[in-house]
Amino acid sequence: PSVLDSFALLSGQLNTLNKVLKHEKTPLLRNQVIIPLVLSPDRDEEIMRQTEGRVPVFSHEVVPDHLRTKPDPEVEEQEKQLITDAARISPDVAQKQIQSLNKMCSNLLEKITKEERESESGGLRQNKQTFNPADTNALVAAVAFGKGLSNRRPPGSGGSVQSGQPGAGAIIAGASGMQQVPMSGAPTQQQPMLAGVQMTQAGQPGK
Repeated sequence: PSVLDSFALLSGQLNTLNKVLKHEKTPLLRNQVIIPLVLSPDRDEEIMRQTEGRVPVFSHEVVPDHLRTKPDPEVEEQEKQLITDAARISPDVAQKQIQSLNKMCSNLLEKITKEERESESGGLRQNKQTFNPADTNALVAAVAFGKGLSNRRPPGSGGSVQSGQPGAGAIIAGASGMQQVPMSGAPTQQQPMLAGVQMTQAGQPGK
């Protein structure tokens, strides 16, 4: 009978505790203050897991820092000094100081925003492509190999100009011949080269 009475008493207390904990007005236990009951200098793997490796042990050295509910005494003194200084300032002076601080912050924000806009626009200007690679390749191919040049002659011009790579070879040969032949050389050799260059250039309408 005594065991049954004790069991009935414990069962009733547990039921009462469960009702209290499940009540909607009961605050969550995670919001309550933790009181350390056991301090140990040994490494605790459970605490390591819960704190993601930040607290290896729960000893008398770390408990005051991790369970602190008030700031350090030095911080409290500084806070009291600031409160005392703030109480001495009149409302008008405080309002002027607030307006001055807000103005300084606004100017600083405007400068920062302007710098960000300028840096972004500068980056866009640097990254912007100023040429068309297809047009550049076509121009290089036309100058170097004569690709895409027309072989039609204007009316009244003599001789024929071939298009493609042979014509380009004639142009290059004519240009190199003009550079190598001195002024006192035979004019009969320079005239066909010049004529060939002129005809080739004249045969490029719209280029």
